[in-house]
Amino acid sequence: MIKRVDTEAARIKRHERVRKNISGTAQRPRLNVYRSLNHIYAQVIDDEKGVTLVAASSMDKDFEGYGGNVEAAKKVGVKVAEKALAAGIKQVVFDRGGYVYHGRVAALAEGAREGGLEF
Repeated sequence: MIKRVDTEAARIKRHERVRKNISGTAQRPRLNVYRSLNHIYAQVIDDEKGVTLVAASSMDKDFEGYGGNVEAAKKVGVKVAEKALAAGIKQVVFDRGGYVYHGRVAALAEGAREGGLEF
């Protein structure tokens, strides 16, 4: 019998390994990314308080179009950057969530940079 690799478990393992070194503070919160097959989500998190400061996703009511492609990821990146700047957050630490920095994850980061966030 062929054993299939559990890719989600491997991603979680990578994410835990990265999270040992990355932490969000009040001065420089963490920009976290989660992607599913149909949507992409981004949160700006203060890990010291354990609070989500800003969030945006392709599930938001004002979002139009399909949420599972590169264009949608870029729109979500710009949206989270706008919300963060409105909340007074300019610098963040990027947390790719165990995903490869490629495709939708890279597009979200690029959109956030274009929106005015620094990381």
